[in-house]
Amino acid sequence: MPRGGTFNLLVGGPKANWPQELVGNKIVGPWIGVDRGTLRLIDHNIQPVAAVGDFDSLQATELQRVRRNVKDIRSKSDQDFTDTQVAVKVALTDYGAEHVDIYGATGGRLDHFLANLFLVLDPQYKRYAGRIRLIDKQNTITFYLPGHYTVQKEPDKNYLAFVPLTPIDHLTLINEKYTLHDEPIPYPISFASNEFVGESGEFRFDTGLLCVIQSKDTYEARHE
Repeated sequence: MPRGGTFNLLVGGPKANWPQELVGNKIVGPWIGVDRGTLRLIDHNIQPVAAVGDFDSLQATELQRVRRNVKDIRSKSDQDFTDTQVAVKVALTDYGAEHVDIYGATGGRLDHFLANLFLVLDPQYKRYAGRIRLIDKQNTITFYLPGHYTVQKEPDKNYLAFVPLTPIDHLTLINEKYTLHDEPIPYPISFASNEFVGESGEFRFDTGLLCVIQSKDTYEARHE
């Protein structure tokens, strides 16, 4: 049973929104399938270490394939949480994951996306906030607790947005197109939009929980 490191989750979002690395099976690390995402992993010859969900979107023959290919299957019974939230908890607590990358969690149902985006604010998840990312073809969404960080620019993702999930104090942006120095970022009425000027950027802040979105321009994403 794999433990530690980065665990990857695939949920049932649109395949058109998957990063190219996922389509090409180039992402390293163990996988957990979330509902229909489990079947899609199996279809791409990726063996999930676990599967989570009520699987109500699968036909009987599809569910049989999941049961044949996955030993650790968790049926979600608590309707207060999404399948993805439960899968994150399984990865972090049961498998000891250090980080969790969630693929396919955007571009589908908006209520599910918002639940997954804000799961880091739930008291039982807040201590994991710096360990979770949401990744799709256009965006990488990362959560940060106070500190000093360097973020590397991903291919073609030239833009940065700094979105407060709680009030932020003393946000400083370094080596980016628009610099800030010790600025407060009110919640929930403000955010800072920025661009890389090199292959990396730096930022720091003193208090709060910060969501950082690295993204392609919408026009670029449509015409790539």
